[in-house]
Amino acid sequence: MNRFEQARLGRCDFLDVLEESVLMRAEVRVELADGTSFHDRLTDVETTGGRDRATFARHDPVLVEAIAVIERDPLPHTYPT
Repeated sequence: MNRFEQARLGRCDFLDVLEESVLMRAEVRVELADGTSFHDRLTDVETTGGRDRATFARHDPVLVEAIAVIERDPLPHTYPT
C-alpha cells in the first residue's frame, strides 16, 4: 500500500496523486486531519472559488485541505514495455 501525506508532498503534488487516483479509478483509504478515516473511490477533484474539493463515490465531498493522508495500492503500469 502506498501512503501519500499531504504535509510531506505539498499541495500541488498531492493534487496530482488525487487526480491520478480518479483517472485510474483507484480505491483509496482517506485519513482526514481530524482523525476520521474511510475507504472509497475518488470520482473527481475540482477547484471552486479557490478551494480544492475531492468527490467520492459513497461519501460526501471533502475539502482537499482537510485530507491528511491518502493510501492506495500501487497503480499498474500503463506504458507499453
